[in-house]
Amino acid sequence: MKSLNLMVTGAGGQGIILASDLIGEVAIAAGYDIKKTDTIGMAQRGGSVLSHMRIARQVWSPLIREGEADLLLALEKLEAARWANYLKPGGIAIVNNFALPPLSVSLGNARYPSDDEIKGILKQVTDRIFFIDGTERARELGNIRTLNIFMLGCASRFMPFPVSAWKESIASRLPEKVRQINLTAFDRGRKEVESVHIR
Repeated sequence: MKSLNLMVTGAGGQGIILASDLIGEVAIAAGYDIKKTDTIGMAQRGGSVLSHMRIARQVWSPLIREGEADLLLALEKLEAARWANYLKPGGIAIVNNFALPPLSVSLGNARYPSDDEIKGILKQVTDRIFFIDGTERARELGNIRTLNIFMLGCASRFMPFPVSAWKESIASRLPEKVRQINLTAFDRGRKEVESVHIR
């Protein structure tokens, strides 16, 4: 791998920062340099959260320019549309099929876009789009808070790091009482993305 530019986004409370931290740890363990920056807006109230990550043998800046992200991992689908222009042509979009309307929509000042509109925005950039029912899968596991690790499992399929490194990082960062369910969520995510047709 020469380089990898990643963006992870979603809403406050979805575990975006932990997910991006884990990616960074796995990349460092594999011998890569990484630069990362997080933007957190009203995170505790469900506001937008975004992590830029650039991974290579040597990295000088964390910021990804528009049209240069290899992979966009979105835990909320409006956030996928919001940052779609950062994907490079033919880049990979992995999107949790879940809506968490922002305050402007809740107040009636804006309209939440339809799935077709969101997909249309993404398709202007790439055809490599994976819509994942991540929230539903996490609920089926019995702990909705495993969503970020489930979606990380999906994204891990497109990164050249060994499964063992991912699991070591997850196990080291999470408390024992939730460690096994998150490792299971990671495995389920890896399998899920294989079965989802690229739309």
